[in-house]
Order: sequence, then C-alpha cells, then structure tokens
Amino acid sequence: MDNVEDLRPAHVLVLPGGRPVGTTPPRAWHLPQLRMRLFTDALRLRLNKYDIAVDLVDYRYCGWNDDHMSPVRDGLRAIESVTRRRGDVRLGLVGHAMGARAIAHLAAQQGVESLVALAPWWPADDADLIPAGRHLLVAHGTEDTRSDPRVAQSQTMAAGDRGVNTRWRPLPGAGHLLLTDPRWWADTTADFLTCTLSGKPTTCPGDDHAS
Repeated sequence: MDNVEDLRPAHVLVLPGGRPVGTTPPRAWHLPQLRMRLFTDALRLRLNKYDIAVDLVDYRYCGWNDDHMSPVRDGLRAIESVTRRRGDVRLGLVGHAMGARAIAHLAAQQGVESLVALAPWWPADDADLIPAGRHLLVAHGTEDTRSDPRVAQSQTMAAGDRGVNTRWRPLPGAGHLLLTDPRWWADTTADFLTCTLSGKPTTCPGDDHAS
C-alpha cells in the first residue's frame, strides 16, 4: 500500500480481552488488564516517535455480556472522547481476544482506518462487520486452544475478498495469551500501525491480502 501524506493526528486505542460473561468491573491487577497495560506501554514507546498517541480502554465490566456487548460500549465512549478532544483524527484499534471482537463491531465508526486483531474471538463471523477499505492485521498463535486460529484465518481471507486490506500473521507454537515472544506481538502490531497511520509515504509489505 502506497500512502499519500496525511497530516491529520493519529490515535490508537487498545482493548483488552475478557470473558464471555462477566458483570464485575475489571481490576488493574487482573491478568488481562495487566498484560494489555504492558503491551500498551510497549506500543507507546514505539509509536510516540511518529506522533501516534496510544491509550488503553478501561472497561466497566470484564465480560462481553451477550447483546449488551459491554466492551463495544466502552470502545464507543473512548472513540467519542478522542474525537471530542482531538477533532478529525485517524484512529487505530487494537484488540486481544474479546477486545478483537469489540474492534470488529467498532470498525465502521468514523475515523477508524486501521485494526489489529490479536488472537481474535470471533464466534459469530464478527469480521464480516469490518467495512471494505479498512486496514486489518490479524495475528494469531498456531497453538491457541481458546480462539481457533483456523476460524480467524478463514474470516481474514473472507474480509480480504470483500475489499478489506488484510494481513495475516501466524506465530508458530504460540498460544492465546501473547506470552510466547511478547516482543514479536508488539513489533508486529507497531510496524503495521506505523505503516497505516503515520501519515508518511511508505509501503507496507504484505498488506494487500491475507496469506
């Protein structure tokens, strides 16, 4: 993908994982929150030099909660906060597991350009919600037993066929929790966001379709 220079500010929101059902508030010491806080810090170190801001989305509840779709509501509030403060902004959304499901539901929001789904939990063909023209990176451990990487790859390929700019990146031997080679997860995510949101002319190898 060859970018033309875009001087609008860029902002990335990171959405943690969670549970299918959970109506208690997540705590800072809960593992999904702790892992994604460290991950967010790593992204911030990489992306700040490109003037890309990074924030972690705080959840009211730790679960998806059926039709309530709790993390989607929290993501909407975070997007509204960013656009209220910064105006016309290019948005990147990063989600792990349940958070990856949430960003698929947020992908059609105004300003969203780039999405990174890490070990996505997409039980209802959620990637079908991502509009054509968005940039999507899906990274998944091949030994993930909680979210099936074959399902994620199939949905990534289908999104590419619909006109989403997709990129599939498997990590051999890795499981669900981003604990195998943490630097790989952070670097892969940061490289993709830099490519799609930096606003500088650049080429993103492999960004044209899942492979």
